[in-house]
This record gives sequence, C-alpha cells and structure tokens, in this order.
Amino acid sequence: MIDTSERDFEKTIEEALTGASEDASDWGVREPTTTYGTPESHYIKRHPEDYNRSLCLDSEMIFDFIYTTQASMWEELKTQHGAKVKERFLKRLVKEIETRGTLDVLRRGVKDLGCKFDMAYFKPVSGLNEEHRRLYNGNILSVTRQPHYSEREPNKSLDMVLFLNGIPIITAELKNPLKGQTVQDAVQQYRRDRDPKELFFKFGRCLAHFAVDTDLVYMTTHLKGGSTVFLPFNKGNAGGAGNPDNPDGFKTSYLWEEVWQKDSLLEIIAQYLQVVELEDDKGKKTGERSLIFPRYHQLDAVRRLVAHAMGHGSGQQYLIQHSAGSGKSNTIAWLCHQLSGLHDEEDRRVFDSIIVITDRRVLDRQLRRTIKQFEQVRGVVEAITTQKSRNLARALEEGKDIIITTLQTFPFAVDLIGKLHGKHFAVVIDEAHSSQSGEGATSVKKMLSITTLEEAEKEDVPAEDGEDMINARIEEEMRLRGRLPNVSFFAFTATPKNKTLELFGTQLPDGSFESFSLYTMRQAIEEGFILDVLQNYTTFKVYFSLLKKIKDDPRYDKKKATYLLRSYADLHEHAIDEKTDLMLEHFWTQVRHRIDDKAKTMVVTRSRLHAVRYKLAFDRYLMGQGYPFRALVAFSGTVKDPDSGQEFTESGMNGFPESQTAEAFKQNDCRILIVANKFQTGFDQPLLHTMYVDKKLGGVHAVQTLSRLNRTHPDKEETMVLDFANEAEEIQKSFQPYYEATLLTEPTDPNKLYDFERMLNDYHIFGRSDVDDFASVYFSKKGKQEKIHAVLNPVIDRYLERDEDERADFKDHLVSYVRLFAFLSQIITFTDADLEKLYQFSRHLLQKLPVPRDKLPVEITENINMDSYRIQQTSSGEIKLMGGDGELQPISELGTGRSSEEELAPLSEIVHYMNEHYGTEFTDVDKVKYFAEDMERRLTGNDALVKASNPDINSRENFRLAFNEFFSDTLEGMIDSNFEIYKKVVDDEEFGKLFRAVMFDKVYGRLSGEL
Repeated sequence: MIDTSERDFEKTIEEALTGASEDASDWGVREPTTTYGTPESHYIKRHPEDYNRSLCLDSEMIFDFIYTTQASMWEELKTQHGAKVKERFLKRLVKEIETRGTLDVLRRGVKDLGCKFDMAYFKPVSGLNEEHRRLYNGNILSVTRQPHYSEREPNKSLDMVLFLNGIPIITAELKNPLKGQTVQDAVQQYRRDRDPKELFFKFGRCLAHFAVDTDLVYMTTHLKGGSTVFLPFNKGNAGGAGNPDNPDGFKTSYLWEEVWQKDSLLEIIAQYLQVVELEDDKGKKTGERSLIFPRYHQLDAVRRLVAHAMGHGSGQQYLIQHSAGSGKSNTIAWLCHQLSGLHDEEDRRVFDSIIVITDRRVLDRQLRRTIKQFEQVRGVVEAITTQKSRNLARALEEGKDIIITTLQTFPFAVDLIGKLHGKHFAVVIDEAHSSQSGEGATSVKKMLSITTLEEAEKEDVPAEDGEDMINARIEEEMRLRGRLPNVSFFAFTATPKNKTLELFGTQLPDGSFESFSLYTMRQAIEEGFILDVLQNYTTFKVYFSLLKKIKDDPRYDKKKATYLLRSYADLHEHAIDEKTDLMLEHFWTQVRHRIDDKAKTMVVTRSRLHAVRYKLAFDRYLMGQGYPFRALVAFSGTVKDPDSGQEFTESGMNGFPESQTAEAFKQNDCRILIVANKFQTGFDQPLLHTMYVDKKLGGVHAVQTLSRLNRTHPDKEETMVLDFANEAEEIQKSFQPYYEATLLTEPTDPNKLYDFERMLNDYHIFGRSDVDDFASVYFSKKGKQEKIHAVLNPVIDRYLERDEDERADFKDHLVSYVRLFAFLSQIITFTDADLEKLYQFSRHLLQKLPVPRDKLPVEITENINMDSYRIQQTSSGEIKLMGGDGELQPISELGTGRSSEEELAPLSEIVHYMNEHYGTEFTDVDKVKYFAEDMERRLTGNDALVKASNPDINSRENFRLAFNEFFSDTLEGMIDSNFEIYKKVVDDEEFGKLFRAVMFDKVYGRLSGEL
C-alpha cells in the first residue's frame, strides 16, 4: 500500500534535498542520486540528536565548515583559546547571533580575539576564481527532521529545519491533506504552539518559517503568537491564487526543488533578505524592525529579468504587469541591486548604471527609501534630489550604480547617455502608463516643451492630469533618437494600456503582445494582498425634469443646449444637496464605525466646480447635524463659481496649504475627502473604506480610481462603492481586461500612416511642394524661423477658406497622423523620409491653426427651472469578473469624421427631449420636496428676514409675522417654478397650513441657529 503519512511527505522532501534514498531501517544510509542538482548542491542529512537545543546550533556542521574553509585561521584561534577553543567560539557565535541576527552573521561573519571567520560564502557578482569556487562549495547545507528545539518542553519538535553551516535558517511544518490536515493547520500550529519567547523562534534567529502541504505554501519571518501574519508563497494558478497542477509530483515541489536548492537559497540570503527599520510616513524610524523575504512572484520576476538581461545585453524592453499589492517597491529595489552587479558570461558588466524614473514625488521618496534600505554597500545608490543638472551629469559620468531621479530629468539623462560612448544603462520605470497624481497643473505639451534641465527643475512637481505622461516623454525621446541599443527599459505597471504593451511588451509569434512578468489583480485579491472593490457595489440613477419659465420659445442648437441643461441639472443646488444627504447619512449609519471606528471615505466628483459645491454642501450638512467630522477638498488652481461669482482654492477651503491635504486626511476627525481628479490614482490610504462616485469612469481610469479602496488594513474586511454616474456593466467592462493577463491582440499597422497621408492630400489644403519647402527650411542648419511661417501661412489661408465641417474633418486627420507617427517612430525605423517630413510639417501646422471659439448658449439656463428630481437605486451587490485573458485592441488613430451640423430647435422641444430622456414617473413628493427646498433657499437668503430672525430684536412669534409676509411674496414669485404645487398650497387649505408650518420651522431653525 502507498504510504500517505506526513512522515512520508517529510521523507520525499528530504530525499529531494539530499539526493539520497532513505532505507526504511536506517536513516543513516546515503545513496547518491542524480535526480536533483550535483553532489556539491546536495544537503547533508542530520539526525535530531545532532542539534544542540541550548545553543540553537548544529555545532558539528559549524566546525566541519570552518575546518574546510578557514583551517589556518582556526589554528590561530586555538593558540589564543587553547583547549576550550570550541566552547568559547560557540559562545561568541551565539552572542553575535543574539545581538546582530543570523542574517548579519552569515553576511559579515564573526570576529573572535582578532580572528575573522566567515560564516558563509556567496557567489561574487563577477566570475568565480578557483579559490572562491572552493570556498563557495565549502558551504554546508543540512536538513534535520523532527529536531527537539525547546529546553523547557523537551518533547516538542519541528517537522523540518534547514541549516547553513550549522546555523538554522529555515523551519517548516508539513501537513498532508490525505490525512485531513492542510496548510492552515500548519499555520495555526505556528501561531498556537510555537512560543516566540523560545530562543529558537526569536525574531532574527531563523530567517523564515514555512507552512507547507502538498498543494499550498505560506511563509512568515516573524512569529508573534496568534497575531502572526503568514504570506502566500505560491506560484499562482490560471491567473488566480494557488499552484498549478504538477503531473510529476506535488504542486508545492517547486519549494524544495527550486527555492531551497543550494544556489537559490544562498542567493536569497545574499541578495534578497533584508532587515529594515520601519519608518512612519514622515520617514522617522519607529524602533520596530522587519525581515523581508521575497514572495514567489517577486523572486521569479527578478530572476527571470536578470537572466534575460545577462543573456541578451542592453537594448531590450520589459513590461512587468504586477497588480497593486504585489510589493512593487521591493521588487524594483531587488531588481536594481541585481542589475547593478550583473556581469555577462565574459565577465563584463552588463549595465554601467541603473536609472530609476518615477513621476511622483511621494513615490519617489518611498522608492528611494526602499532602494537605499536594501543597499548593502554604502554609496551604491545616488538620489538626484538637488542641483539636478550638475549631480545627474556627475552620477552618470562617475558610473554610480543606481541613480534615482524624476520624469522631468529623463530627457537630459538620455542626452548625457548619448555622450557616454561605450556605456550601457538600464532604465527602471515606476508606473509606465500615466502620471498618477492629480489634475491639470502640468500638461504633456508643456512637459515636452522643456528645453533645459534648469527648466525641468522648476517643473519638477507632480505631473497632474497628464495622461500617459511617462510614455509620452519616453516616446518623444525614442522618436528623436530611435531605439537606444545601449539602454534597456524595465517598465512596471498594474494596468497596461495598448500603447504600453506595444512599447514595452513581449511580442509573441502570432503578433500579439504580453507582459514579461505577470502578477494579476485576481491573484492579489485571492491571496489577500488587496481587497475586491467590486464586492459591494451599488449604482443609482438620477432622474429629473425641467420647466420652461419664460413665455417666449427661443431656438438653440440642440446638441449644445442638451449638454448645458444636463450640466445645469448636475450642478443644481438641489441635486448636490440630495446627494450630500444620501452620502452623509449612509456614511453616518453604515460606514463610520467600520475599521475600528476609523473608516474614511472619498467623494469622486466630475469637475472642480462640483468639488467646490460639494464641499460647501457637506460643511452645511455636517454642521447642521452636529456630526464630529471634517470634509476636506482637493482640486487644482482657482475655481470661480459662475452663480455666486466667488473664487475658491483648495487651501482656502481647507484652511491650510495644498501640500498638507494628504497629511491632514490622516487625522481621525478628517474622514471625508472630496476630489476632482486629484488623489484618484497613486494615493494609498488603508483607512479608505467607501467611495461615492459622481463622475463618469471608464477603462483604466475606472480601475485606477476605484482601486484607491483596495488597500488592506488589519481591521478592514470589505469596501463599499455608491455610484451615481455609471452602470454596473460599464464598470465590469473596465475591470475585465486587467483582472488576469492583459494582452494586445496585434501590433499597430504602420501602413495606416499612408492612409492618413492620402486623406490629407485629398483636401488639397497643402501639397507636396509645401511639405518639401517646409522640410528644406526645418532640417537645414541655416534655416530661419520666419521662413517656416512663410511656408505655413498660405496653407492656413486655404484652410480658412473651407467651411466649418471640412476644417474640423481636416484637423481630425492631421491630429491622427501626428499621434500615430509619434508612436510608431519609436517602435519601428522608417525608411520613407517623406513620412518624417510630413510629420514635422503637420506638427507645426497644428500648432499654428486658429482655434475656433465655440460659443455655447449659456443663457439657456436662465430660462428654465428644475421641476422634479429623484435618485433611485438601480443595482446592488457584487460585480463579478470572468476568468481568462483581457484583450486590448491595437491603436487605431482614425479620424472622427465630419462634425454634425448645427440643429436648431425651440426651447420647449429641447426641454421636452430632456424630460423624456432623463425623466421618469415623478410623484408629488419629488416635486414638493424640490419646491420646498427651493423656497427655503429663497427665504433664508432674504436679508430682511435674516435680520428679523435675530432673537435680540424679535421673539419667535414676532418673527412669525414677518415670515408670513415674506412667505406669501416668495410663493407668488414661484408660480412659474411649479404651478401644480403652487396651486395645491393656495387651494388646499389643510395642505397649505401644513406646508407653511413646516417651512416656518425650517427657516427659523436655520436662521436662529436652532438647527
């Protein structure tokens, strides 16, 4: 019968490590095999009694290692210690491990009375010489099953311990599901039965503890009893968590066949493991330490990238699609340090310097801190934070190993690289797809117009509202210089777009593009590193009807008028107040007590003016209800409210500088953040629990925005989204491509450039002679700017002679040609010089074309009123994503076609269309509620009535007399707002009295401060 015991599982792993079969009667019989590795890579099998539990060492292996590798130094130590040399050295070693930790002892050795002993030998970054090969092969890896580790409880044992040169480095608890126990039982065994106070389990002594069964692996570096956090150490399976089937054995065999093998484990100890001192958000050390062990996907990604770079040299592109929650900063840090010491087979350095590019100052600081924490030799990392022009040049010329800088300095780094002949560079890009930090201060066009590094330093601020900022900058540099054979790009992103995949992805034989390394959103969710933001998703639909309040029936362009009226409804005070009421009551009743009463929320608005009005409405509501929270707002620049004429800024509304908004939001009373583009991407706040969305979202922007909620927290169990602007199907469609692998189905067709060239020629606005005349000036060193204008001005005259539709169509195709050429020029090398000439001609012509000023019929909003308004829930629950690769289509910069002709329609028809399109079956409640709120606004805004409400001047009853007069006048003034409600108040005596009484209580309460 087959042995399905846990003991047999142990034996299988032991045999794989030792390369020996176990005789059933004698564990000591060793039969070498060729199944795993070479004899030099095999572990030595040790017995439980070989382990010294008081010292936490296998002393025999320690001395075997020292005798083999450092015999002469041992003889010198013997002359000082005499007969007690072993006892005293072990005592010294134990003290050093307790003081410095096992990792530091293994890396830096131990000194005893002037004698220096290495406790491990690691492969150098360059080729091994014979002596170093001998020393490296002198490392002794050993495995012990069932060692008894405790002096207090002598019967307690561990399933398996791995030793390096007699020092324990890895522990494992093994479980077999065929016996009814799984990896979770192993996890609980570590938490319940492995006392962290035991010498063996103290932090820093063993490097990692693995919970293993035949299907899954979990790992931790710090035992903390019941609060111990175990991380998955699995490969992933079909885009999700777990491990793939293994037709030749256990699903988890990669652990001992790959990760625990000698070369692998020694490399992890030398290059990956890192003890870091934890810091708060301000960079101040907290006194706590953490031992970082790479997760499987991090280890796999870095090793594959390094191996490919070593085999193929510079001039490569790599796309690393790692979801949020992947530990990207650590992965980048490991990659940088590995690349900085990488040598090829001929012992030549592959890269002279590693340049890390990020476009976010916050992440720049975080990434810089992480990379420097992983630095084992001082001076390897150079962060360019001041005097960028001089320091960047110096760092590159001196060949600094790792140089960290920002997007704004990238072109100047490329310029300097071009002058350093014979040198090779790796450029590591953090977030390859977009700018990430907020709204509108710095456009791509402005960024690409910077011509000196001094200008770049002035613009070295977070790139805001710059779609594809990093790609645009890199594309421009690569377009100007072509593919750089001495530069490799390593681009990290969670949500690659089609451009990103084509620029950095790996092209497959069928022409499609995929990422070089993948850690999916699905796997991150299933492994618990991020939360599923679509699990509790509620959508609402807004209905409203409008009322024409003038007798005349003027005519307007229907398309423009429809846009204005929809905007009018969205920005209407009643709409803002209704949504504010719903959001804040939901937050108060359903959200605030979550995450141990620390839950925060974000309100995503569609414009800066929306953000301003929401901030004002939230402040009024919070004060009126007495809720003990503050609402902060985030938007760029100055916003002028067209209704009030007031101007607003983020700092003015919050009461502190804009730079402090993120920090202020961490305060416990600041629970609400209202944003307009800012903080919608690249912002991490684990206490964010709920998001209220009042903005159309689509594609990657939907994923990035909603993913602000996905960060985990020990007390955070779920997230919520209330969406007033999007349908559940739209959100599902946006997330689906990024749930598992993202593929680009085919490359962009370069021949589309000829299609656009033909389309442009068909307009006969310019001809080949115009392009050639422009090129003869533009590409000439003696060319003068006035000659360019002389060529372009006649073209613009012919353009202006065409009708509006033809001008719009021509401009669309011109834009399409420029965009497509700019992208394709750094994917392929063009041999057709005419395309480059046309590109430069078109690019400059676009800049010079006059911009039409489209006058919107803004006065239309003065001629209508809101009649009814309702918010209705349309769906609630989980938005499910399907398994399988998400496909993106290739870039197709097709012209948008001719603009639709102006369609004039009377106001009554436009209002009818709006009511049909956005209306529903409204009840009197919908109308009365709006009518009442409109009247309340008018009455509380009446200066005379405000004065009369002063209790020092009038009693409540005296105020009522004044109120009755103003109520009647106001009611008459609202006859056109809603005649049906006006008539009901006037004709229905009982309803009229009730309506007046309710209105009095609200107005007096508001003006006197009682409410």
